[in-house]
Amino acid sequence: MRDPEDVVIQPHISERAMQDIEEENWYTFKVIMNANKPEIKRAIEELFEVKVNKVTTCRMPSKKRRMGVHEGTRPEWKKARVKLAEGDRIEIFEGM
Repeated sequence: MRDPEDVVIQPHISERAMQDIEEENWYTFKVIMNANKPEIKRAIEELFEVKVNKVTTCRMPSKKRRMGVHEGTRPEWKKARVKLAEGDRIEIFEGM
């Protein structure tokens, strides 16, 4: 079992993520690549003291970047969307 702080890297903020929070109570996080759904659920419940109903994950592919003659890549990362129980909220997303 991993420590919850090791599983969740950071919240993922985007227009779509903010819309999902307001309309459907889905929260989006960046998580470590080898985390599974039960680990993510346990980590979110322990870190934020909320009840998680559903977890969905997807791997976001790496992207090539080019700046003049220099070429590089953005790293691959894993996104987890978490559906909270009715009435539960995560305060770090409020006011964004």
